Amino acid sequence: MTYILGINAFHADSAACLIRDGVTLAAAEEERFRRVKHWAGFPAESIRWCLAEAGIGIADVEHVAVNQDGKANLGWKLAYAASKRPDVGMLVDRLLKKHERAGTTEHLANAFPDQEVRAKVHAVEHHMAHMSSAFHVSPFAEAAVVSIDGFGDFASAAWGVGRGTELAMDGQVLFPHSLGIFYQALTQFLGFPHYGDEYKVMGLAPYGKPVYLERMRKMVLLQDDGSFKLDLDYFRHHKEKIDFQKGDGSPNFGKLFGQGMVDLLGTPRFPDEPLEQRHKDMARSAQAMYEEAFFHLLNALHAKYGLDAVAIAGGCGMNSVANGKVTLRTPFRQVYVQSAAGDAGGAIGAAYSVWHKLGGARGPAHDHAYWGPRCDDVAVEALLTEQALYIDKLGCIIDAPCDEEALARDTAQALADGEVVGWFQGRMEWGPRALGNRSILGDPRRADMKDILNLKIKRRESFRPFAPSVLREAVPDWFELDGEVPFMMQVYQIRAERRAQIPAVTHVDGSGRLQTVSAATNARYHRLISAFRDATGVPMVLNTSFNENEPVVCTPAEALDCFLRTRMDRLVLGTWVVRRRVKAGTDAV
Repeated sequence: MTYILGINAFHADSAACLIRDGVTLAAAEEERFRRVKHWAGFPAESIRWCLAEAGIGIADVEHVAVNQDGKANLGWKLAYAASKRPDVGMLVDRLLKKHERAGTTEHLANAFPDQEVRAKVHAVEHHMAHMSSAFHVSPFAEAAVVSIDGFGDFASAAWGVGRGTELAMDGQVLFPHSLGIFYQALTQFLGFPHYGDEYKVMGLAPYGKPVYLERMRKMVLLQDDGSFKLDLDYFRHHKEKIDFQKGDGSPNFGKLFGQGMVDLLGTPRFPDEPLEQRHKDMARSAQAMYEEAFFHLLNALHAKYGLDAVAIAGGCGMNSVANGKVTLRTPFRQVYVQSAAGDAGGAIGAAYSVWHKLGGARGPAHDHAYWGPRCDDVAVEALLTEQALYIDKLGCIIDAPCDEEALARDTAQALADGEVVGWFQGRMEWGPRALGNRSILGDPRRADMKDILNLKIKRRESFRPFAPSVLREAVPDWFELDGEVPFMMQVYQIRAERRAQIPAVTHVDGSGRLQTVSAATNARYHRLISAFRDATGVPMVLNTSFNENEPVVCTPAEALDCFLRTRMDRLVLGTWVVRRRVKAGTDAV
């Protein structure tokens, strides 16, 4: 047996995975253990859990794959430094990060001081890891493969073709040009300063019109070969040091936009300022510019390769709005975006890249994302027994387990009655999306459900949409497109005649960021949604992540704590149920 440990280290969304003979055994992001969003550093806790899940020690691991290679694009790095003479602090900062990432064996030894580290460490170029994460776990035997993000190993995008176990990169966009940096800079300009806030711009965009698109085209310049460049007069990242990380391990990017962007677009918005129509129009224009560049590249790749399928990864692969339009705006007919398309997924890609270089065969496709720590009823019973008096004191009742059908029926009825339900099951999802194992659920038919969720739990911007988890077999009846979307990575238009039935999951533009649910990959969640369909005629539930301004809950204890400190009505932990004696109201908190 060959064990390969894949890691994304010293970058946002630090993560680890473990594969054995080409089969994924475990994968998790470090933030779930550290409880710091997007934690950046060495993923010691994720590694520790992956090894424990497999029942092995670090000495049993033969290969460690890291999704970063300091030697990649070295010639361009040196040429750029010599010709552009950027800020010395920027160069020193990059060298320090390279040194930080170089000592993987030492970091493993420090994490496991009582064990011998025997593994050979492999450096996998950042975008090759992304591409492998997209293709090698896809259902495709052959596909065009695309990686787009901010930067990694001095490149921001790469593409090529995957066939069987082979994966060839034959094009890149190199530093300082980057679609990810463009979108992140606009995100900051619009007053969303935190790493990962780009999804807020996607949510805000449908409220605006693309009236700034011509100005966006001054920043992003499409090239004849399908690639893109930035007009650097609008940005800072190419010449100045950009701060990256906070002391608590969370990523924190400094300002990316320059004075040129201010001159072009006007005064930037501060985070505490109200959102005006011009901000909504800028968001729509930024999304439109991203899509224009994205589809320009994809259409060029289809013309070049002539393949039917495309696999997409990289941080920009999280742009679910654009992903949902691929079959509409390009000739590609099949699309696969893996569940951790961003940098966390580079851990999977690095591991599979090494496995196939060693001559390993393709393993099973990832048709689900349940690779994290598991929940079992024995642990839940122990937790609830220990906390029984406290739970009772807070006005809640513990119901003993019932059979599967009764659990689905009772929970579905609670949802239909307007309850907000914490749903904690099985193994935690790999990637940023809650996919029915670490989810908060609601009734999609209630027009006020978004407000109820924001009031009781989420406390987030009112313009952000909530997602529908829909029975796979019901998709064509409710959405304008039909397809497998198991990871909530694509947005489809909801059929016009259906929108009034599900206002809580229908965005202002008539779209929904759906998750397709099948009995084969999540039987209990499928059974619950089926029971809700039987009770209401609607084959979906509203699904949002199980958290309150924190990483998604990982353990039953974290789920219970989140339930008790918020105003959820019911918590389903495995087959156990905790419910409030008096349903929480919706009056102001």
